[in-house]
Amino acid sequence: MTTRRVPLSVLDLALVAEGSTGVQAIQRAVALAVDLDQLGYRRVWYAEHHLAPGVASAAPAVLAAAVAARTTQISVGSGAVLLSTTSPLVAAEQFGTIAALHPGRVDLGLGRAFTVPPSAKPGGAGKPDAAKAPDAGPPARPPASAAPRLVDGLYVPPAPPNGLNDPALRERILAQQDVIGAQRTPADFRQEVELVLDVQRGTYRDRTGGAYTSPPVEGAAFDLWLLASSGGESATVAGALGLPLAANFHVSPATILDTVAAYRAAFRPGVVAEPYVTVSADVLVAQTQERARVLAEPFADWVLSIRRGERGAIAYPSPSAATAWTDRPDAERALVADRVDTRIVGDPATVVERLETLQRVTGADELLVTTATHDPAETRRSFELLAEAWGSTDRVPTPAAAGAV
Repeated sequence: MTTRRVPLSVLDLALVAEGSTGVQAIQRAVALAVDLDQLGYRRVWYAEHHLAPGVASAAPAVLAAAVAARTTQISVGSGAVLLSTTSPLVAAEQFGTIAALHPGRVDLGLGRAFTVPPSAKPGGAGKPDAAKAPDAGPPARPPASAAPRLVDGLYVPPAPPNGLNDPALRERILAQQDVIGAQRTPADFRQEVELVLDVQRGTYRDRTGGAYTSPPVEGAAFDLWLLASSGGESATVAGALGLPLAANFHVSPATILDTVAAYRAAFRPGVVAEPYVTVSADVLVAQTQERARVLAEPFADWVLSIRRGERGAIAYPSPSAATAWTDRPDAERALVADRVDTRIVGDPATVVERLETLQRVTGADELLVTTATHDPAETRRSFELLAEAWGSTDRVPTPAAAGAV
């Protein structure tokens, strides 16, 4: 049976390659988006990461606005704005402003950010943990399953060890949060999402019954998405409110099927009439299998830097500087194997086959591709080869068009 080709989209971290600068990374990200627009990708989203030497995407709204002004068809958005650093109203005002200039091409993706549990704070005290099952930032990994699974051809790995039990690592994360200086204590997640929807509809009332209006948000032509890495609150709130969901296979491959299942089980018609899921994947395409494997070699070092959490993602190494997998200690392999083993790497035919499997097993309505290489030209070439091999897909209406806002 032939798999229906769904639209392809891109999640861009504005990677800083070893030997380059953040300025160059941001300039290249904008230039890449212009190419993605011409190649037919459905949307391009920007992540929010702070104080990570290898990631320049710290201000998704700014990048989205810059790209929207330089492109004509591709949608722009966030994957995701983190509700530990930005209030839902401010995020909606930022993206509503962009949507006023580029209506129908703007996505506001919200994610509950990582916060260190109270037990990690000195003496076990501190602010309430408003994100007990975080879906962005250093992931809270579920308990490792006993064995990997093969589900209709899709490899689902066991979850990696949870390194957040290391007290020194926790303290470093807390210190980093102090430097960021924008930590807020989010309210109930569903309430924060409903606030955005209500302000957009012009129906918001505070706890006293007072009405508020935000001119850039009311009636704004942006689509609200939720991002989730587990079958927890983010997935179920997205379903209950009838919102589209971005399920993070690339962040947490061990939980992808649980994430999608929880969303579909909770779904009620709302903003969209039917469930709509985009599934993310780490992808690297080269002309040959051999070339793809060479380009992919630094990925394990880069993921290890994220999982250890010492300074966040390192500048992306060159293949010549990468640690060979066979030379890596067993403990390091265990920490990154889930992401290395589920990264989709190869020549165009191989990558298309594996993406079709991911699409089929998850029931994805769209695939969100992220690609990391040391050489920006290789990244651009990967997206070009993938677009050519995947074939044309209609630039389908945004999922919000299927229902009533």
